[in-house]
Amino acid sequence: MKNMREELDIITAYNMVGTYRGAADICGTTHKTVKRVVLRHAAGQGRPAKAPRPANYEDVRGLVAAGVDTAKARISAKRLLPTARAAGYTGSERSFRRLVAEEKKTWRVKHGRTHRPASWSPGEHLVIDWGVIAGVHVFAAVLAWSRFRFVRFAADEKAATTMGMLAECFEVLGGTPKVVLADRMGCLKGGVVANRVVPTAEYVRFATHYRFRPDFCEAADPESKGIVEALVRYGKDDLLRPLLLEHAQGLDGEEQAAAARILADLGGANQRAADWCAEVNAAVHSEIAAVPNERLAKEVDLLTELPSLRPVIGPAPATRKVDKLSTIRLGSARYSVPNRLIGTQVGVVVDGTRVLILDTGTGEVHAEHPLTSPGEASVLDEHYGGARPAVPVRVIRPRSAAEVAFCALGPAAEAFIAGAAGAGHTRLGPELAELNTLSAAHGQAAMVAALERATAFGRWRAADVRSILAAGTGVPTPRPAGDALVLDLPTSTGRSLAEYAPATKAVSS
Repeated sequence: MKNMREELDIITAYNMVGTYRGAADICGTTHKTVKRVVLRHAAGQGRPAKAPRPANYEDVRGLVAAGVDTAKARISAKRLLPTARAAGYTGSERSFRRLVAEEKKTWRVKHGRTHRPASWSPGEHLVIDWGVIAGVHVFAAVLAWSRFRFVRFAADEKAATTMGMLAECFEVLGGTPKVVLADRMGCLKGGVVANRVVPTAEYVRFATHYRFRPDFCEAADPESKGIVEALVRYGKDDLLRPLLLEHAQGLDGEEQAAAARILADLGGANQRAADWCAEVNAAVHSEIAAVPNERLAKEVDLLTELPSLRPVIGPAPATRKVDKLSTIRLGSARYSVPNRLIGTQVGVVVDGTRVLILDTGTGEVHAEHPLTSPGEASVLDEHYGGARPAVPVRVIRPRSAAEVAFCALGPAAEAFIAGAAGAGHTRLGPELAELNTLSAAHGQAAMVAALERATAFGRWRAADVRSILAAGTGVPTPRPAGDALVLDLPTSTGRSLAEYAPATKAVSS
């Protein structure tokens, strides 16, 4: 095209000046070229076509095409170049890269697949997927037509966890869509026959209970559910990573320790996820130019109504009997329950890192504990009516007649016995009869006061108590020191030192 335009310029210049050399000066070429172009134009002949010169890589094109086809267009020119050199290619690496790029493009045009945009119907599809960072798993679900998003965290991707997340998602949506589309999750896939996924029996029962059809996308084909792939990425980058950084404070940036903190408090993490979903679902979605919450309000009428009975997901709770310690044993560890349940049967469920103790009839949660290693015990004070005392309490139980008569004096007698035992007074037992005699002689009130004084001063023999009783009420009673006495002292007017100077006598003349 460029050469044709140049020839037209030469002919125009020649027609204007009428000489070969003048047209050559105007067009910046030689007069011989002008003459050749003008004569050819006058004879009605076109510009002679040049024979195409083959590229220096044509001899190895077939070799490159075979290599690209074998590798399904995933091989690089760097890998193919040594083979081409051995086959006789002597050109540059740049030319060879151009050849490989051409063959890859040709292969993709022949074998590539074409896509068409999805057309979602209201109430039709819910698309789900999992993602994971440092052991914290992210469950994501998108109601396709309204673009309503649901994100939660979990400790694993087991079938019970996945179906529990789906059940919670249905509760949030207020209904069940017609189809739940997932990739070929191992927890939901029972097998594959002729490229058709066979769901597990548990998943089929779950789908039948909620009245939806389980569907699975093609293997290794994330494009078929790209609507949820983006949500998984957003949930990991915008929600989980900031949460990991927040829990990693003081841990020198250890991601695994931060993930362990999140898994230990999944309830708090899922509350953050629920708040995040409420925020994004209330904003305008860039794809549909509408608010997902508003679209869901219209779509919910087309969803299948939730069943009146909710299914039991996962294995049935283990049954345990509450022992006399008001605990149950699970995995060689003890977990406390309210002491009013001693002797009853309770259900035990392990939910991630939590142990839930339930009522087998109603499903009421009696207690919740963190999962404990074998040999350890998780005990809550409220299950026993209060905190454990700092030291063991040894209850005084009188057995002999002398002990019963002495302990009838009340707490003062019990405190006296405890103090004498702690001081190592080995004659306390034989002296109880003498103390009971003193009580009969002086009266109960005087004896109680004497025992209190003896306990206060650490006097544990019967003779000491007799001496206190003989002294009567005239003995001093020490009191603890009180607060400092603060008095306002009187004030007086001040006088200067000049007033105290001696007076001078007048000298007579």
